[in-house]
Amino acid sequence: MPVEHSLFQFLAKALQTHHRFLAGRLSRAEAPIYVIGNPSADLDSIISAIVYASFAHPRPHVPLINLPSVPAGPELRRLRPEFVKTLWLATPPPAPDDQTWADTPESAGPLLHDHLLTVADFASHLEQTPNHPLSADAVLVDWNALPIRSPSHARGQGSLPALPSLTFTVLGCIDHHIDENFLAPITDPDQPILIQPSGSCTSLVVNMLDKMDRWRRTTTDPNPTSPERQLAKLAMSPILIDTSNFTAKEKVTDADTLAYSFLRSKINAGPHDDAETPWDRNSFYEEINTAKRNSLDLLTVEEVLDRDYKQWTESPGSESQKEEVEIGICSMVRSSPWVVRKAGSPESFLDTLAEFANQKELQIVMVMTAFTTGPESQFHRELLILAKEGTGVRGVEAFIDRAGAELGLEEWKVLEGEEGAELREADCTDPTLRKWIWVQGDVTKSRKQVAPLIREAVGAL
Repeated sequence: MPVEHSLFQFLAKALQTHHRFLAGRLSRAEAPIYVIGNPSADLDSIISAIVYASFAHPRPHVPLINLPSVPAGPELRRLRPEFVKTLWLATPPPAPDDQTWADTPESAGPLLHDHLLTVADFASHLEQTPNHPLSADAVLVDWNALPIRSPSHARGQGSLPALPSLTFTVLGCIDHHIDENFLAPITDPDQPILIQPSGSCTSLVVNMLDKMDRWRRTTTDPNPTSPERQLAKLAMSPILIDTSNFTAKEKVTDADTLAYSFLRSKINAGPHDDAETPWDRNSFYEEINTAKRNSLDLLTVEEVLDRDYKQWTESPGSESQKEEVEIGICSMVRSSPWVVRKAGSPESFLDTLAEFANQKELQIVMVMTAFTTGPESQFHRELLILAKEGTGVRGVEAFIDRAGAELGLEEWKVLEGEEGAELREADCTDPTLRKWIWVQGDVTKSRKQVAPLIREAVGAL
């Protein structure tokens, strides 16, 4: 099915559909299906939702950015500048008088406000709609389970913490994480179901759209600013970012290379004007990666922790352990010494992390860093944990016994710069919290692999 509208035309229309749905102006057959990414709301999650929604039919689909406290607008631009940079590169103004974009990506706040929907926006709209709907349909991308499961325990039904009055029925799912056994059987041929490993979930989205014959291999419009090319560039960005431009061989799967080939054919389709600059994959990647790497400089320490964050609830298997254990993992593309310098001191950073854990009612909070350093740009990972005395500490101790060797956990040392060694001995002021910090020797293990390990360790208590 060819794309009939430009990316921004589609997004504006989707937002209009959302408002009509809340106002009760749509029949059941016309009601939208919300395409919801995971709560880290990273580049892969956001773009998976937008790309899938752009091609899905016959019902309208509305991409929903899973940020519960960030409305679309200037704050979204500040917190996700790599996403805005991707939009800028994928949808450049075709003529000097085009007013879609402001002067630069940095001034894109009004554009985001008029075209995108976040969970925070959704919650605000519900407050302004007294007789709002109590249920809606959804497709999940880049995760496969809603955090609040239906009180009736019906599989595939649940809510988002910021939208507790709205029950979503999940009709389809595309994801590359471990199956959480939340979904009901999906048998409707119009709905996607694909849960398998890949470097990027967007790769699975592209391949599923191809398989469902929604994004056809033939390209009918050779225009360099055609909707298909815009969407192909948009989809290409998280695939390149999540595979480090296909240099992280341990992350690249056949699904990623298949999607790359498909998108590359779209980007390069049709005749090219002699004046048109050929698309440069490396330059494209570097611009987006630089925006992502520099994005943390714009944030507070609390925002750094919350920027790429996921949380799980686990119940120890022992009959004597009745409590539920909340586990949170923060990921950042900078080193521990960098965030310590940002906080002012090791103690200040640890106290901020402790307060972050307290606000989210966590028994265990983990900080995973991933960064390159040195003249040869060597890639490193670190792992820092705070845990509450009791079940939290026992869970971490079990995690160390079960997974320490697998992850190659080594005594921590400063890997970037010459400052920050004090973090090794520092503690937060809360005496009920215990700290661990390591260099992670096996750098191929990201949160996708570490999260199941800590969850299994707690579940086995």
